[in-house]
Amino acid sequence: MYLKHFRLTEPPYSLTPNTEFFFGLAPHVEALQVLQTTLQTGEGFIKVTGEVGTGKTLICRKLINELPERYYCAYLPNPYLSPDELRWAVAMELGLKHSSSIGQQQLSGLIQQQLMALSAYGHSIILVLDEAQALPDDSLEALRLFTNLETESRKLLQVVLFAQPELDERLALNKFRQLRQRITFSYRLRPLTLEESTAYIQHRLKVAGSEGSALFTPTNAKRLAKAAHGVPRLLNILCHKALLVCFGEGRTQVTKQHVDAAVADTDDALPVRNTVLRWSLGVALLTSMSLAALYWVKGGVV
Repeated sequence: MYLKHFRLTEPPYSLTPNTEFFFGLAPHVEALQVLQTTLQTGEGFIKVTGEVGTGKTLICRKLINELPERYYCAYLPNPYLSPDELRWAVAMELGLKHSSSIGQQQLSGLIQQQLMALSAYGHSIILVLDEAQALPDDSLEALRLFTNLETESRKLLQVVLFAQPELDERLALNKFRQLRQRITFSYRLRPLTLEESTAYIQHRLKVAGSEGSALFTPTNAKRLAKAAHGVPRLLNILCHKALLVCFGEGRTQVTKQHVDAAVADTDDALPVRNTVLRWSLGVALLTSMSLAALYWVKGGVV
């Protein structure tokens, strides 16, 4: 909507995890190093947890994109699956073609055969699950049983779990002690520091093509960083809204009022108790849409 106005080539604060915008922030780099090092051992489960919006899916995609050729990756982005559905999903990710009429025991046998075949070709096979806190209890147990598949010298499958902290709470229960003991390495993503947050804001603008004077002054970038309390997704939301307000007023640099309006309109941000600011953002959004429509009618690109 505001790309032409701010001379940007793409949206800088999209909520879609895009590895082109990956920034070498300490918690994200540390998580990737733990994952890459642990995968080389070929043993057990690896778990990365973090609060909503801290960058788990981005790290997941970065890991998958940068896996060496010898790795064969099966990826389940939505593991809210029963044990039977989980086996079918894994079989499909491993490239198995099969009839839906076969039984679960036969399917498990086919999965083991495929893992052995891939391993014989020199592949290390990993199963990556995003949003793993959604796995039902029975499916967590089925997942554990996958790691029983092994040769005399190595496991046939490694499992990488990306999850919210709720998974840690469930794994602490006594009934999951067997699975818990198979988790060889864990990493907990922390919130960004103030300095990391402000650098993140400017980095995404640069990747999106911003040149010349900064759209966010250091002071306003800090205001946004404090309001987002270290959560990258919240930073994206707040920056996007601030740019919308700025665009709606025809300005070329975000002001404190624009930041305050964005914060007041965002539920999970540290609050600015001012209903006038919330109303102002609504007016700015309407103005932005009107300007966008005007550009469209004239044949331009906003």
